Amino acid sequence: MTAPTPEAIRAIHRHLRAWLGPLRPPRRTDPLEELILTVLSQHTSDANSERAYAALCKRFPTWDAVVRARTRTVADTIRSGGLANTKAARIRAILREIHQREGSFDLSWMRNSPDDEVVAYLRSLPGVGPKTVAVVQAFALGRPTIPVDTHVHRVSRRLGLVPQKASAEVAHRILEDVVPSRLKVGMHVGLITLGREVCKAGRPRCEECPLAEVCPTAPTVLAARATPGEPSGPPMSDE
Repeated sequence: MTAPTPEAIRAIHRHLRAWLGPLRPPRRTDPLEELILTVLSQHTSDANSERAYAALCKRFPTWDAVVRARTRTVADTIRSGGLANTKAARIRAILREIHQREGSFDLSWMRNSPDDEVVAYLRSLPGVGPKTVAVVQAFALGRPTIPVDTHVHRVSRRLGLVPQKASAEVAHRILEDVVPSRLKVGMHVGLITLGREVCKAGRPRCEECPLAEVCPTAPTVLAARATPGEPSGPPMSDE
């Protein structure tokens, strides 16, 4: 496929901003808090992950208490976030590794460290991939990056920003290259909101989409729906 032009990227950003207003991300102040919340957010909704994080903080007043607890106890505490056994083991492994390296649970040094150092450190932690790294960079450190979760992945493929068969990791690399730094975090905020509310996995609501006029997928879907007896367009799942 041909890489999207800077003009196309800016047009998408303008449409998203006109639809949503300022594309400002929620900001946290602590990199470790963001890291743990991002682990909890995997394969579940924001509401469920926030609930699980709140329960974790209420049950365990310190990160050291999480490490000292049994994995099953942590899993029972974060059950509302889904995949509790896997996430509990991963969170405890991450915390143990950080404490072994730092002698504490303080990652505030990242705020004044170069991107490559932060990325290398985070990627070396158990089970931490590019999306989690990007979330910590964008939301805890204010760095220009574009996290690619399932919604951003789906929407970017439908918009033709990345190839249809591109994995989330490949999509992340492409979007990092083609989206200007000053637009990256805002594009993430806009695309993830669009994916949750309009450009859904099973049946995208193209007729309501603020990007319909710049989306190569929308005309096919809308035309198919307008033809009685015809299929509702090409498969639109994340599979």
